[in-house]
Amino acid sequence: MNEPSNTPHDSPSRRRELLQKHRWLTFLLPFIVFMLAGSLEPTPEEPGGAMIGLAIPYSWYPLLYAAKILLTLAAMAFVWPGYREFPFRISPLAILVGVVGIFVWIGLCSLNVEQRFLVPLLQPIGLDGLIGAGTRSGFNPLEQLAARPALAWSFLAVRFLGLVVVVAVIEEFFLRGFLMRFVVDPDTWPEIPFGRITATAAVAGTLVPMLMHPAELLAAAVWFSMVTWLMVRTRNIWDCVAAHAVTNLLLGIYVVCTGEWHLM
Repeated sequence: MNEPSNTPHDSPSRRRELLQKHRWLTFLLPFIVFMLAGSLEPTPEEPGGAMIGLAIPYSWYPLLYAAKILLTLAAMAFVWPGYREFPFRISPLAILVGVVGIFVWIGLCSLNVEQRFLVPLLQPIGLDGLIGAGTRSGFNPLEQLAARPALAWSFLAVRFLGLVVVVAVIEEFFLRGFLMRFVVDPDTWPEIPFGRITATAAVAGTLVPMLMHPAELLAAAVWFSMVTWLMVRTRNIWDCVAAHAVTNLLLGIYVVCTGEWHLM
């Protein structure tokens, strides 16, 4: 009688079966890992990990960020078979949207609508901190690690990896691969063709990113609406990822050239 095989060769098939049984894992697992790890990051004003009783100093930011990217990449590698269910192709339109997107993002952020208009409205009711909750770390490795240039540039490379590759993939798979389809039909969302949309899904595709970017509400509303249009036009999730990656790449270059690290 043959014994069941427990060799490592069985692991890929078991993983595929797990991802098929729990379709949400492909879209949510890397995003959840990224967000949970990111919740520990310090800012110049606040130490990291306060919600769990820690006080991680700002100087530790590079270590925490690198750990976050490493953990998220591991989660992405685990769900890779799920990513491969979407044929990989990128259209020129996606690149164009990404390029236009950086002008939209920087231009609208420069208006500072949130601080100029929303904060004064929210202060009387004690909710102005909601805008502050979107404050980024603003860590400038070229300044903070100036005494160790090799380390500074190495971290900058990791920062770009996270910004251009990791964020673009996990946010688009979460937002458009899962959330917007889930809103259309919570029971059959994995079978809903990518690119099918309803009014409620379109609202969710804009509102949720706005909540994720409270310090850049206007820019987030316009930019993510542009990518929703791209999604409907091409019905290809990798076009959405590519547009996101191009905008983030150009944003990173802009920040390094101008020193506006608050945008990262």
